[in-house]
Formats: sequence, C-alpha cells, structure tokens
Amino acid sequence: MASKAATSDMEKSLFLKRYNISEEYGFALPDPLVELPPYFQPWMEIAGCVSELVSSHSLRSSVHKMPLLETELLRSHRELRLAHLALSFITMGYVWQEGEEDKVKVLPKNLAVPYWEVSQRLGLPPILTHADGVLANWRKRMPDGPLDIENLELLFGFPGGESARGFFLVTLLVELAAVPALKAIPEVISGVCDGNVSAVTEGLDAISRSVGDIKEALKQMHVHVDPSVFYGIMRIFLSGWKDNPSMPDGLVYEGVQAEPMEFSGGSAAQSSLLHCFDELLGVKHEEKSANFLTRMRGYMPPSHRSFIDEISCTPSLRAFVLKQADESLTKAFDGCVAQLVSLRNYHISVVSCFITVPASRAKHLRCAGPESLGEHDPVRKAPTALEERGTGGSGIMSFLKSVRDRTKGVLISQTASGSDV
Repeated sequence: MASKAATSDMEKSLFLKRYNISEEYGFALPDPLVELPPYFQPWMEIAGCVSELVSSHSLRSSVHKMPLLETELLRSHRELRLAHLALSFITMGYVWQEGEEDKVKVLPKNLAVPYWEVSQRLGLPPILTHADGVLANWRKRMPDGPLDIENLELLFGFPGGESARGFFLVTLLVELAAVPALKAIPEVISGVCDGNVSAVTEGLDAISRSVGDIKEALKQMHVHVDPSVFYGIMRIFLSGWKDNPSMPDGLVYEGVQAEPMEFSGGSAAQSSLLHCFDELLGVKHEEKSANFLTRMRGYMPPSHRSFIDEISCTPSLRAFVLKQADESLTKAFDGCVAQLVSLRNYHISVVSCFITVPASRAKHLRCAGPESLGEHDPVRKAPTALEERGTGGSGIMSFLKSVRDRTKGVLISQTASGSDV
C-alpha cells in the first residue's frame, strides 16, 4: 500500500494534470511542437519571417498570396497551439506592419477564417495572447540542457532583435519560477479542508519562496531587454483592437462576420499565475480592476481558467488562518501576502522603466523635432495611442497600484508587511 505522503503527492499531481498544468513547466506548454504537417507550410514560412517581412514592408503582400487552408487537418492540441501561435504572429504583423500610419480595417479571409476556426477549437480569441507568445513559443536549443535563457529560443519573433527575444523568454522564466507555488496550491487547499495547520503552513511557505523566485526571474528583464527597443519597436505588435484609440472600430475578420470585432492586446494580466494567488489569498479588487482581470481570463486556455475557478470555490484560506489563530500559520500567510505585494511593487517599477519613462522621452523628442540628438532614438517610432495605457487596454499605472493596494489589504498583521510593502 502506498504511504499517505506518496498518496498525497499523487493526488496533487492528478489535481494539476486535470487542468493541463505540468509538474515541470506549470502553465507553459510542455515541449511545444516546432513543425506542423507539410500542408501548413505556407503559414510556417510566413510566421518564421515576420520580422524580416515587416522590415521590408512585404508581410501584407505575402499574406495576400497565402492559400486558404483547411483546419480540419489539425488533429492534436499541440498542433492547434502551434497553428494559433503562427497565425497570431502573422496577424499582429499584418495589422501593425506600418505602425499607426497605415492601419488595416480588414483581416483577409485566407488568414481570418482559419485563425477563427483554430481559436474556436482551442477556446482562445483570434489575437496574440500570453498563452501564445510566452507559453507555447519556446524550445530548448539543447534538449538535455537547462531551462535558462541561454538554452532557450523562440519559435517566432517580432522586430526588436534580442530585446524581443528577451522579453518573451524572461516572461517564460517567470512562469517557470512559479511551478513550486502551483504544486503547493493543492496542498494548501487540502490542508484547509482537512484542518491540517501544518500542511497549510508548509504550503504557504513554499508559495512565498516561489513568489520570491518569480521576482528574481522578472529582474532579468533589465538584463535582456532594452526599454527603448521594447517601447519604440516591439510594443505595438502586442497591441490589440479593443480600448485602443488607434483602432477605435475594431477589426473585420473577413469571412467570419461582416461587423468588426474587438480584442485586447497582450497583457501580463493574461497570465494565470497572479489570478491563482489572488483567489487563494482572498484578494478582492476594485470593481474596474476586477472587471478587467475577469475579462483577461477569457484570453487564457479554458483548462487554466477552470483551475482559477476551482480555487475560487474552495473554503476561504484567510478565514481558516484567522480562525486557527496559530502564530506560525498567520506568519506564513502574511509572509506570502507580503511577497506578492513586493512582486507587484517590483512590477510597477518595471512598467515605469519600460513604458512610463520611454513614453515621457517620446513626447519630449516629438516636441524637440528631428534636429534633436534623439532623432534616431527607437521611442520616436512608438505609437502615441498607448502612451498612457497597457497593450491590453488598461490605464496601466492606476491599475497596477490599485491591484497592489488591494493585495496589502488582506494582511492579517500590518506589521508583517515588510519594508517594500
């Protein structure tokens, strides 16, 4: 007979597997496919050259020559994820090839119809999401090598060179750093249901350590991504056609429906990680922020949304901690909250570095004129419509600060907040 500990580990593994969460990769797609069947080579060829085709202003003409392919030949979930990823990169390049200067209003039928069909089968929207660009857009250079940035590369990229590569891969490393926390969540939930204070305490400590590792992974943005290149060159390719003044009417998906549709661009809020932590710890956000976060769940794979919903339906962890009045348990809970607040504080500083400061410089350069020393600064190319907003359409700084402050609010002992909370 299996030991109780072994049975518990097995139950936790099955709990995660039920929601397509990997014990090794978390929410990231394990070992994504890198090739589709030969029939789909036209998609793969264009998707693999998006940066070059955008730079030569020839991506749109390449798409117009692309055959209309039948999506029924895509069989497995991994084939569908790779197809969605490829079509997402083609679509973002097609829409934003000329920046804000020459926007399209219609996505052509030979791209729009298969993109819509693949999206419907996956339960994802027909636009580039975090699930595409981060979770399914990677491979190891050396299959037996480590999961570090030197041994990882993207399947598809945008203009921006090494900064574009760094942005997606550092975000992937953030996801991978969260794996121990995801594995501890079932332990905490089970402990609450069983009244096991020790199990809950141990699980919360594991989550705290993992959230600290997430913050350390996020710090690599400053090493691998140039803020000017991110803001001025690649950020527009993450932008959507909802809550974007540059595309107020949305985008027509030809052959799908005659009326334009609106979809948000990429956003860190599309990562399931913080949603899980918020539901577990009982963080309740202000109405506007909560509505945006709820909408972003529609941009996640359905199984990951279900995992978040499952956490939200479990007995209140915070109420359990308050009822037990156990010093070690309370300390573990508050330590976990404090780590999450610290991560959100750090995220605010990253956004300031990569969006707020470059946006200010872009305004200054536009006022100074081309004769200024900054005439070749990449931020000159940045879209003006999103200067105060995230690519997902949110008022980014007010949103992030509100989310951070609401996280502070679940601390049980305010003295546990820490120096940067």
